[in-house]
Amino acid sequence: MHIHEVRTHPSADAFPVEEHLAWKIAQVAVDPVEVLPEVQEMIINRIIDNAAVAVASILRRPVTTARAQAQAHPRTEKGATVFGIGGRYSPEWAAWANGTAVRELDFHDTFLAADYSHPGDNIPPILAVAQAQQSTGTDLIRALATAYEIHVDLVRGICLHEHKIDHVAHLGPAAAAGLGTLLNLPPEVIYQAIGQALHTTTATRQSRKGEISSWKAFAPAFAGKMAIESVDRAMRGEGAPAPIWEGEDGVIAWLLSGKDHTYHVPLPEPGEAKRGILDTYTKEHSAEYQSQAAIDLARHLKPQVDAAGGINEVASIVLHTSHHTHHVIGTGANDPQKMDPQASRETLDHSIMYIFAVALEDGVWHHEHSYSRKRATRPDTVTLWEKISTVEDPAWTRRYHATDPEEKAFGARAVITMHNGEVIEGELAVADAHPFGARPFAREQYIEKFHTLAHGFVPQAEQDRFLDAAQALPGLADLSALNIELDDATLVTAPTIGKGLL
Repeated sequence: MHIHEVRTHPSADAFPVEEHLAWKIAQVAVDPVEVLPEVQEMIINRIIDNAAVAVASILRRPVTTARAQAQAHPRTEKGATVFGIGGRYSPEWAAWANGTAVRELDFHDTFLAADYSHPGDNIPPILAVAQAQQSTGTDLIRALATAYEIHVDLVRGICLHEHKIDHVAHLGPAAAAGLGTLLNLPPEVIYQAIGQALHTTTATRQSRKGEISSWKAFAPAFAGKMAIESVDRAMRGEGAPAPIWEGEDGVIAWLLSGKDHTYHVPLPEPGEAKRGILDTYTKEHSAEYQSQAAIDLARHLKPQVDAAGGINEVASIVLHTSHHTHHVIGTGANDPQKMDPQASRETLDHSIMYIFAVALEDGVWHHEHSYSRKRATRPDTVTLWEKISTVEDPAWTRRYHATDPEEKAFGARAVITMHNGEVIEGELAVADAHPFGARPFAREQYIEKFHTLAHGFVPQAEQDRFLDAAQALPGLADLSALNIELDDATLVTAPTIGKGLL
């Protein structure tokens, strides 16, 4: 990897386009380096993972809304599929619907470094365009290897959240780069598309603060849709603000750390394999990633708490964790909504206090039952929830930002004090499903997750057909096989939504 220095340049500077970060990313996108076998296998895993969580959310209101919007844009030629239904639709709207379905339950892959991200959000827009362009499975693999690499590298090098910029600002450029690889576009076109994609997808973090709404699911879908539209415009000869990151009035100067700051962004050297996806990890539990280890820790500690008298005898629980966890999903966020039994599901899955309380009580986690209004308002749960707080521990903050994969961790230490003075302690660095966890996810676990989430929604024969197609991706000629259709009797149970403009 080569570390590139990225900083603001005054307009009067001689700053050649070859030095722009967007141009350097475009060069990675056009590099014809072979995809490693292990990268190919992980791409297949993540396509299965995305399908699993999309199916599980197919009847939820935001996903139903996005699907209805896509259905207003049918295509007879150059169309893409939409999860749950037949037919072909305009690819940018298919990406919108599928991206919302994938993101709705907060249940797919993650990468955390200087910033945080869900690189699996690249799959819906790139798959939609691949279907519309009749690309092959091999084409799709190459494109996703690029998108994951760029997304991971941007997250390593540029922190958005400290400036309250939503993390999808890294997704737009990554998806645009992946589309450039998919379509074999020249670097000049990819460069312009990256600039447009970043410019149109930069927004504040309020989508993940306070009373979190359904826009949390729509935001990455919007970024994917913008990436497609940016590539379309760039292919037609239209340009973008430039230099988009380094300009005098660009992203770094006014939205990030300012004109005096230098970022260090790693990118593969020419001919170097794109391995970024191998550093990402999926979720066993439907909740913000930094709560994954906390859920497993609560499950591990439950027998000790039960032996000490049970939940009713708990006096207090303190979770010692990283700065980021404390300030984003912990009591350091100072969001009263994170302690509110009436809060939205989107808010509850960003409250480690709520999540730890339910996991400690139940010893399990379920993507629907653990968030139900009945579950969130149970008096014993509310009482326990109010006893939980978080504090920052510098050791966990250091591990959060570690570059050594074996040192990097997103866990916590729990100190549970009982009314009789007994103290129960435990810590867990990484979730059980993490590559370095107790039960790392491999193909078997991805398939099991798919079957679990598809149960009751998708007939077994359709499940098997999809899995066969996904696992045959390198030789797959018709990418529409990666769609999953539900029967009308299931789809009709989706919530009724209002009539829109489209």
